[in-house]
Amino acid sequence: MPDLKFGTSGLRGLVTDLTGSTCQRYMAGFLKHMAAAHGLKPGSTVLVGYDLRASSPHIARTIMEATLAAGYQAENCGALPTPALALAARTRRACAVMVTGSHIPEDCNGLKFYRVDGEIDKADEAGILHHLAETVENADNPVMPQTSSSALEAYSVRALSVLPAQTLTGLRIGVYQHSSVARDLLPDILGRLGAEVITVERAHHFIAVDTEALSDENRKIAVDTVKTHRLDALVSTDGDADRPLIADENGVFMQGDIIGLLTAHFLRADAVVTPVTSTSIIENCGFFKRVYRCCVGSPYVIESMQAAKTDGYTAIVGFEANGGVLLGSSTALEKGVLPALPTRDAVLPILSILGLIQQRNIPVSALRDILPRRYTANGRLKNIPSGVTMLFLNRLADTAGRSYFFKPLGSITHWNMTDGLRVELDNTDIIHFRASGNAPELRCYSEAANQQRANVILKWGLQQAALFARQQYTQQ
Repeated sequence: MPDLKFGTSGLRGLVTDLTGSTCQRYMAGFLKHMAAAHGLKPGSTVLVGYDLRASSPHIARTIMEATLAAGYQAENCGALPTPALALAARTRRACAVMVTGSHIPEDCNGLKFYRVDGEIDKADEAGILHHLAETVENADNPVMPQTSSSALEAYSVRALSVLPAQTLTGLRIGVYQHSSVARDLLPDILGRLGAEVITVERAHHFIAVDTEALSDENRKIAVDTVKTHRLDALVSTDGDADRPLIADENGVFMQGDIIGLLTAHFLRADAVVTPVTSTSIIENCGFFKRVYRCCVGSPYVIESMQAAKTDGYTAIVGFEANGGVLLGSSTALEKGVLPALPTRDAVLPILSILGLIQQRNIPVSALRDILPRRYTANGRLKNIPSGVTMLFLNRLADTAGRSYFFKPLGSITHWNMTDGLRVELDNTDIIHFRASGNAPELRCYSEAANQQRANVILKWGLQQAALFARQQYTQQ
């Protein structure tokens, strides 16, 4: 099989590896596993959607062909946000496949699979791999279904229920459209909630926007746009609209985990779930009765949200450091009850942040003032073989070696190996190393009392990891 792998959320690889036969095999494996493990009935409808990258419509067609060939019905949901497809699948108790590479470059793409009750988990990933077909029968010139807009319309209705009518009246909100699959949906929702909407930077080709690694160009666009148009905020999403992007009235982007924290606060969560890479402000702010920490990746967030439900919590919100928010329980809002949607969503946090500033009558930048002051930085070493990364992390698992390694930064008071190695030092600094879930990279995160110190820690961590990697190459 080509070099495809399941990462933190779905299957990803180069477009050149996502050939027709390969996509057919993965789709056949998914359907066989759904039938064997989750009781999917022959003839059931499978929903298929896709993002705006050039390769996505063709891959989506291949997925629908494989679905029809396997004896199921296919519904073409067209280009729409991943959470919109997930909502339709959950509401209709249908399986679904989203063709998207999310935030990664256009020469890559991927598949996100959904069971009738939500995202597949790690056990499902193993099941799909187990059922990969050696051969796949093709339907004879199948008639492709017409595009249905019902999933997108239902998602829009849900979004409009988050805030009372005209809540955003008086706000000038910019929408950075680029190639987000939500670039037309967002202006419509914001406008219908009363905001004056200005759209900017609509792209004619796919642009990879990573909410955790924004480019200097993204940052310049934000600063220039809010200044030129006198905006209260600039909002956007990544390619498939499951990660939000929010800049304040100065054009400064909010951290994804801070967006998640404030969204959970707006939704009055009693328990939150977030990976170990998110800021410690989440515990220190005192907003929540319980904070659950997990590995990076939506399957782990969903698993921990289930644990929170088992523990008796009733208002559960999960979020990742990229800002994507997963609603783990139905939530009472002013306009009624918002049903749970345990998959990453970008529109809910955008509306929550804007609703919060209207509630408090403050600018977006002032939201930082209601939180404890902590500063973070993150970076990565690219093209590091997974074997070298694992060897590095295993060396740090040794107590004596770990203490010696981190001695230049301080003495270790706590350490955690939930996902990589995260250490807390006696000066309150934090440093965390982990392997990327979908690339040959070693990631490093830091946290400190000021930004300069966080940057220093990050630089030191990357330098030490790079030195270790070079030593391994020399020995080989």
